[in-house]
Amino acid sequence: MNILQLYGWEAYRESLSITIPEGLTPARIISIKGFKYYAVADDGELEAELSGKLLYGAESEELPKVGDWVALMRYDTLGYIIEVLPRSNALSRKTPGAQTQRQILATNVDAALVVQGLDRDFNVMRLERYLVQLQACGIAPVVILNKADLVDDPNVFLQDVERLQRDVPVHLCSTLSRLGMDDLRHTVLKPQRTYIMIGSSGVGKSSLLNALLPGVVQTTGATSDANHKGKHTTTTRDLFRLPNGSLLIDTPGMREFGVTAEEGQGTDDLFPAIQRAAQGCKFSDCDHIDAAGCAVIAAVQQGDLDPDLYDSYLKLKKEQRRFEIRIEDKKRLGKQFGKLTREAKNYRKKYKF
Repeated sequence: MNILQLYGWEAYRESLSITIPEGLTPARIISIKGFKYYAVADDGELEAELSGKLLYGAESEELPKVGDWVALMRYDTLGYIIEVLPRSNALSRKTPGAQTQRQILATNVDAALVVQGLDRDFNVMRLERYLVQLQACGIAPVVILNKADLVDDPNVFLQDVERLQRDVPVHLCSTLSRLGMDDLRHTVLKPQRTYIMIGSSGVGKSSLLNALLPGVVQTTGATSDANHKGKHTTTTRDLFRLPNGSLLIDTPGMREFGVTAEEGQGTDDLFPAIQRAAQGCKFSDCDHIDAAGCAVIAAVQQGDLDPDLYDSYLKLKKEQRRFEIRIEDKKRLGKQFGKLTREAKNYRKKYKF
């Protein structure tokens, strides 16, 4: 088995019927540090740079991300990335802060390990936010409840996850007591499949990665005494090949994980509990907010639907709609600007100046 196969090339190529232009070599991006790209090709790792077409003509979302497959031109020990190959999926979030843009975290991911620490970090509504966005991106989630050795009864947290009414696997782990680590290695993580590990700072992602790899590869840090929030110990996204042959992308801690809107996807589709309750709604286009005959509101009032889950649904629905509106505004302004530019060009051409 060659190196590219170890990084999932054959399954990826066959699933999307990929062909590589003559004279170019397929490679996978495993790390990005500043303007430097590091990739794996058929003869090993190499450093790569963007071609002029990508450097000056591509939007941010179109540039290579960790997990991307690319077609590059070899030049001695370097590679020049000519094309980013089609993506099977992309894990994204709203750019942190006030900007309304989609930030792609990684691509071509088979599943995401959503890590929450049971010491201070656990927040079931934050977990819901992660799960909603993963579903919107078409990526299967696996919930990892880490630091299980630090609580008296981990089953309490399992019950909290069950409140979300989502069909998602949940695993209790501890890198200190080794609880769940063998299950993670031998059952969850499959050879040649790509996983991404996400979660807030301080949940133990770096410790988990160190436990899965032979030798320390990521530094670990304690939570801050000032605010009890995790310190950032990972600063870049990197793809690692684990001893069992699986591929794991580590990420920096994310305190903001804004949801985005995928075209053609309704908010209800992302909330199975809401969708089930909505089957009894009087109107098919019910907004589940104040409509008469709404089965979702009735379920909340009767105690059949968790009020916290309903509040989370309303909050994320509002956030998603706000994102959609701003994206629509940007598209509209872009079209208006394009029209003005064309009119100016035609005017100059007509009067030759």
